Amino acid sequence: MNITYTKIDNDNGDAPLFSREEIAGFLYEHLGQYRDQKKAILKCIGYAYGDKPGQNGFILVAHQDLNISGVVIINQTNMGDYIPENILVYIAVDENKRGMGIGKELMKRAIKLSDGDIALHVEPDNPARYLYEKIGFSSKYLEMRLKKQ
Repeated sequence: MNITYTKIDNDNGDAPLFSREEIAGFLYEHLGQYRDQKKAILKCIGYAYGDKPGQNGFILVAHQDLNISGVVIINQTNMGDYIPENILVYIAVDENKRGMGIGKELMKRAIKLSDGDIALHVEPDNPARYLYEKIGFSSKYLEMRLKKQ
């Protein structure tokens, strides 16, 4: 299988290979039960592209020609020294191409492309957790959230 990995860090210059809608649609479909609403995914993409001051990051797309096989989105926190400089917000691989090493390769490349440490959130029952642990992620903290109505 011939997979190409393309980094996209904004869509203001040359037209990217994949539109925001295509990337969001892919993630929405292939994140399955762990997905967010498409609106939230598009907001994350905008953050990675630097739509507002202080926002930046990048998207890494695994693809065969113009068919997306996998996507990872890294947002920069701009808070180095007290929390990790980056957060891996989304990663998904086409459900028909899982187990072929695409997710692992996306992770390795995203780590290499990122300046500084990376944090991510994963639900305890998500099988992707084992990939993250194999690559070197650990759970140093217990995350707690207050959900305001």
